[in-house]
Amino acid sequence: MPLSSDEHIGTRVQIARNAAGLTQVELAGFIGRTESWVANVERGRQPLDRYSVITAIAERCDVDVVWLLGQPYRLQRGGGNLAHAHIPALRTGLRRAGLILSGHPGLAPSGVRSALGDMTARARKANTARQAANLPAVASLLPSLIEDLNTAVLVSEGRAREDALRLLADAARTARMCLNQLGYPDLAWSAAEVAAGAATKLGDPVVRAAVAWDRCGALLHQASLGEAIAVAEAALRDLEPLASDSAADRPAVSLRGALHLRCSIAHARGGRSDDAWARITAALEDSERLGPEWYDLDRHTVFGRGTVAVHAAEVGVEVDQPDTGLGRVTEANIAEIPSRERRTHYAIDEARALHRMGKSPSAVTKLKAAAQGAPYYLYSDPMARALGSVVKCHAHIRSDARVTAAS
Repeated sequence: MPLSSDEHIGTRVQIARNAAGLTQVELAGFIGRTESWVANVERGRQPLDRYSVITAIAERCDVDVVWLLGQPYRLQRGGGNLAHAHIPALRTGLRRAGLILSGHPGLAPSGVRSALGDMTARARKANTARQAANLPAVASLLPSLIEDLNTAVLVSEGRAREDALRLLADAARTARMCLNQLGYPDLAWSAAEVAAGAATKLGDPVVRAAVAWDRCGALLHQASLGEAIAVAEAALRDLEPLASDSAADRPAVSLRGALHLRCSIAHARGGRSDDAWARITAALEDSERLGPEWYDLDRHTVFGRGTVAVHAAEVGVEVDQPDTGLGRVTEANIAEIPSRERRTHYAIDEARALHRMGKSPSAVTKLKAAAQGAPYYLYSDPMARALGSVVKCHAHIRSDARVTAAS
């Protein structure tokens, strides 16, 4: 059953193609597909569920990838705008943070002078909501937290200011994920740059590498694949002395693995399958070095063996080797990953893989299960919406959204 015209990506493909003056035959030739394939995409009968193909269409038609993906996306009922309602305040806080970090003179505090312990607890609560894939909760917590941290950075000195900078970097990184998922890539980049500004002042190589991981995330959402790899490679060079000696720093090893995963996705979306799988292998080696119980929640990446499996599933879809992606990482228990966000991401990519393998009913089952626990995250994800079978669990997702909002 096709999606309605106001939801499916095919409507925007048709608009972009017509605006570029291309026929279906011409667009099909550019992306290596048939005219009938393009026609089915435009009618909502064929899911467009690979970033590599979406990026190629956006490039040929000269449109923004994020527009083509239909973001930002709002659920129409059940409190679907809850997270989006906090975006203006979050934008203001991030703008002020950028000015403060640049040393702009004449700025006065606009937040409350809060105790460090209180702001630490609030930052932890925001990150917990992030890992729970609860986008409305994340968006509601961040604006006041960032404003209070702005005040702390302005009025504090010495160790107190350093602690405030660490918390500001942490909160900005949480904001980056939330904004990317909600469909605000430019604002997500602003959040990543605020985190980078705070990390630069701290001079901590591990914090800088963690921020580089977020920068890569922001760049990948805008299909800036070469830039994402360049940022990751620079951070990997800085981490190498900390991650490679006999007394290697475990957070540094973890971040190295996480940055390899960023590169794997960039290579996969660029059609470089060998490079993508090589990065998955490198990340798997780092996860094995850290042990089966390791998951890095402190630095947001949740890096560990299960998270390598999450990325392998996405790589498999992007390079058209879905079965390889699902089986690449053995003995990985996705259910044990201590992050609903990561588990939901895997469910989406597992569904994409199953659909490409001709197992659409199984894909529907996976999405329905994911929707029960993370409706906002799942339905904000353009790849989940791109699956034509998502319409079969549309009402189910919206019903669960109302339950989640109420809780």
